Amino acid sequence: MNTPVIEVSRIRKTYGKTVAVDEVSFSVNEGEIFGLIGPNGAGKTTTMECIEGIRKPDGGTISVLGLDPFRQAYQLQERIGVQLQQAQLQKRIKVWEAVDLWASLYRKKAVTAEHLLEQLGLTDKRNAWFMNLSGGQKQRLFIALALINDPEVVFLDELTTGLDPQARRAIWELVRGIRGRGKTVFLTTHLMEEAERLCDRVAIIEHGRILDIGTPARLVDRYCPERTVVLTTEDLTADEWFRSMTGVEAVTRTGNQFTIRGLGEDLVTEVIQCLSENRIKVAEFRTILPNLEDVFLKLTGQAIRE
Repeated sequence: MNTPVIEVSRIRKTYGKTVAVDEVSFSVNEGEIFGLIGPNGAGKTTTMECIEGIRKPDGGTISVLGLDPFRQAYQLQERIGVQLQQAQLQKRIKVWEAVDLWASLYRKKAVTAEHLLEQLGLTDKRNAWFMNLSGGQKQRLFIALALINDPEVVFLDELTTGLDPQARRAIWELVRGIRGRGKTVFLTTHLMEEAERLCDRVAIIEHGRILDIGTPARLVDRYCPERTVVLTTEDLTADEWFRSMTGVEAVTRTGNQFTIRGLGEDLVTEVIQCLSENRIKVAEFRTILPNLEDVFLKLTGQAIRE
């Protein structure tokens, strides 16, 4: 699991006076889903395109599967699969024609087109024109094209942008399936929920710089250790019990509703223990836990930009 298949060291990319990627370094391990996350315009796509060999960085080094994306481009292209953010096909190309065309571009014929269409739920659309596919079906087709050469590493750029929640979740399942078959997945997204649900590790990027790297859970614990419990009780003694708990930073009360804020992952357990030991009856109980969106807010001082 800890064998790096992608190694990026201090890459930099500028367009005139605009610094798109600024001294970016990270590694991606074999068999993981790694996410480069951040708002639109943060440098995610440029970074990914440098790794794929589509754009040449102004400085730094990149290795993918032990290959240089520029000096060994043809060798690398046989071993990776790419789905581009602004991908489009001819309006009147049929699904099976697109898959057939892509398959013809590779020497390796490891995946049968029909099997791939079946896996991605596109068998009944094999004769449909590209222009008649829904957004989710188009994205599934682009995944099929990225997988046609049975790649070792799959690159997915803003895969579910513009999809409805149902289509988005279906795509997430497909991505998990890719990883389940032993592939390494490198994706970019500005959707924090997507990163939290899918990624083993993420790198947060803003204004071309990496702010931090880690598992979603570890980043949340590092930057947002606070937890909140909201409960409703008619017990008049509850207030003093909650305030006497260790780890509790604040208790606010509105009528019968209490909001208890504190630090550490044990707060929720301690509140439940307090309720049990003091026989406090509760009508409503819910927790508010921080997420990657909160981490980004803490790191940058602003909410994620669409």
